[in-house]
Order: sequence, then structure tokens, then C-alpha cells
Amino acid sequence: MRRFPWLIVIGVVGWWVLNALIVTGHLLAFRSARGQPLSLQEIVPGQIVGAAIWVLSTLWLLWWTARTPLERERWLRPLGALLLAVLAVVVFRTAAVLALEPWVDWYNTPPRGGALLVSSMLRNFLMGCVIVGIGHALVYAQRSRTRERQAQVLQERLTQAQLDALSAQLNPHFLFNALNSIAEMVHHDADAADRMLVQLGGLLRHSLESSRQQHTSLRDELGAIDCYIGIEQVRLGDRLQFHRDIDQDALFAQVPRLMLQPLVENAVTHAVAHRESPSRVEVRASCEGDRLLLEVLDDGAGTPPKPGFGMGLANTRARLECLYGEAQALDIEVLPGGGTRVRVSLPLMLGRRDE
Repeated sequence: MRRFPWLIVIGVVGWWVLNALIVTGHLLAFRSARGQPLSLQEIVPGQIVGAAIWVLSTLWLLWWTARTPLERERWLRPLGALLLAVLAVVVFRTAAVLALEPWVDWYNTPPRGGALLVSSMLRNFLMGCVIVGIGHALVYAQRSRTRERQAQVLQERLTQAQLDALSAQLNPHFLFNALNSIAEMVHHDADAADRMLVQLGGLLRHSLESSRQQHTSLRDELGAIDCYIGIEQVRLGDRLQFHRDIDQDALFAQVPRLMLQPLVENAVTHAVAHRESPSRVEVRASCEGDRLLLEVLDDGAGTPPKPGFGMGLANTRARLECLYGEAQALDIEVLPGGGTRVRVSLPLMLGRRDE
């Protein structure tokens, strides 16, 4: 506040102009009621000059208050400095009145300096203290806003750091699992391993193209899921039956990058990989009002999830909490007929359809 914002300057000028108008109106009404009417020419010049003196005095007191405010740890020396500043304003106003009286004609009889100084002290010292108090309110309000902005910036940086760390964990996680699947296949079926490498290339391309973004469209996210399912279908064959039930309106909804992949991977690992019979994994997406609902279902044994969900699910939950706070929900439910459903509810954010 040492450099006054224009808003404060305009506020100070406006206040004293308004004060001059109110005083002018009171004087006109008072003298008229006593049968001693005054003309505007007799009142307005003095009020304008008086308001100008108070504008300068107020701005100086506000500047001085911002320079030496009272602090909890040190207040005695700033208090003395502020009282001297108020006294300086009283002396300044007295000198200004004495200097301008011949032109402004405030008094019928020109006052003496000593009497005017005492009168100014009685009338203006308290006003100066009030201005100093207002200056402290402005200083403390500015400090509070600064602390709020700093806290917000720090929180945003912390959240971004957490998201970056989670993403850094996620990419090696699915990459390791995909390479492990290819390593299992390469000695048995080279052609199948080659197809798996092509799908892995699609997964890596999706990851690299959006590595600097936390969100992507559900359509692009499903493209990454297709690459992952392509890898697993080569390895698992007919045992993996994958289905999608996606509302068209949901395709352009924004979702966290690589959010669905660990959920689908978890379903494949627990519902398909350990069974010899065909198993079904399904991804559903729909828009309900201002919410995006995503579901990953399987018809496995329906084993209740263990605490912590494993790294993939725990990572997904942590990312959702960082991105959406309490506006998100991730629930895991064992279905009555067997199988598991992972349900994610997010705020609906639609991207451009040309993306």
C-alpha cells in the first residue's frame, strides 16, 4: 500500500468531496432557518479548499501508516511516530488556513495563530487518529489478501506436485505389466508378441501425447483402453470378453488421464487371468445431470477388495481426491450374482467436440 492504488485515491477524494457537499447543505439550511441566507459563492470555495487540504492530509497519513504500522511484537515506537504524524497534520492544516485565509475568507475576523492551532488541535486531532485507524484496517486487509493468495498458490503447487508424483508412478506401473505380458508370450507365439508390441506402442503414444495434461476426453481414454485390452486379449484369448456401453454425450467428457486403465487392469487381473472359463469385463459411461458416471464391471468371483486397493486403485483414488476433492466418489461393490463393480462419479466437464 506504499504506492496507493487508484481505488484508494479515488475513495479518499470522493469521501472528502461528499463531506464538503454535506457540510455545504447543512450550512445553507441552518443559516436559512435563522434568516441569514448564504449564497453558494460564499461557501463553496472554502469547502473545496478545505476538502483539498484533507485529501492531502489523509493520503499522507495513510502512506505513513503503511510505512510504520503497529505490530504485535513492536508497537511503542510506531505509536509515537503515528502520533507525531497526526500532530504534523494538525500543524499543516493550521498553516494552510493562515496562508489561504486572505483568499478563501473562512473567518469574519482573521484568527491568531495560537488560537487557531488550539482550535485545530481540538477539531482535527481525533479525525487524524481515525484516519490512522482506517489506514491500519487497509494494511491488515491487504496482508490478509496476500496471505490468502500465497496459501492458494502453495496449495495449487502442492496439488500439482502430488498429481505429477502419482502420474510418475502410474506410467511405469502399466508399462511393466504390459512388458511382462509380452515377455511371457514371445517364446510361445512370436506373431502374437508382435501384435502386443503394436498395442503397447499405442499405449505409449497415448501416454506421451498427454503426459503434460491431467485431463483428456473419455473418447481418447477409451482408445488407450482398447490398446490395453488388445494386449490382454492376445495373451488371454477367448477367456477375455470385453464390452463397452458408452453414451454418445459422454464421449467428450473430460476425465483424468489414464484413470480407467488401472480399473480395467484390476478387473482383468482378478476376474479373468486366474480363470479358465470365459469372463466378461465391461466399461460403462453415462451423463446424469451435472455428473459423469463411469463403471467397470466384471463377473469374477467377487472377492471383496482388500484395504488399500493395490497400487493402481489406490493411485486412482488419490488422483481423484487431488483433482476434485469431495466432488468425486470411487466405490467398489461386490455384486449379488458374482463379480465386482467399480463406480466413479465425477463433475461433468465437456470438452470441444473437435478435440
